Amino acid sequence: MQHESKQGLAPPADPGASKNAVLLVATLATFVTPFSMAAVNIALPAIGAEFGMDAILMGWVSTSFLLSSAAFLVIFGRLADIHGRKRIFTYGAIIFAAASFAISLSPSPDFLIFMRIVQGVGGSMIATTSVALITSVFPPGERGKAAGLVDTLKGKGPFTVFAPTDEA
Repeated sequence: MQHESKQGLAPPADPGASKNAVLLVATLATFVTPFSMAAVNIALPAIGAEFGMDAILMGWVSTSFLLSSAAFLVIFGRLADIHGRKRIFTYGAIIFAAASFAISLSPSPDFLIFMRIVQGVGGSMIATTSVALITSVFPPGERGKAAGLVDTLKGKGPFTVFAPTDEA
């Protein structure tokens, strides 16, 4: 049975649950971005062999993500201030996930590099909004701890990629 407040409305949801949900989603999204960068770099020899790529094209597979991600950081930061952090973060996560899926189906090196650019745009949207989302839901006394957790796990992403890229 649900209790009602004096205004006849259901009580508000647990604010702690909302904070924890935001922290979980922001942390996972922030972890996946550098993880994907490291995973591609480790898999680059296998990717190059699969597509018959030379060293220059293989370099673009890595660089295209970083270039597009860096190019859009300030732009998406401002758009998040105007249109809302949650909206930009959500679109960024969708773009990043869709590009990641498309990359797994890449028919050519050109398509792969293009989708890495798109993935970098999504990663930029995530990077500019994740800590801002945390600071918007956590009170000042808890922000440092929450942001520290997100940044700590962001740094762990590249170090968790140790899977082989071909059969032994």
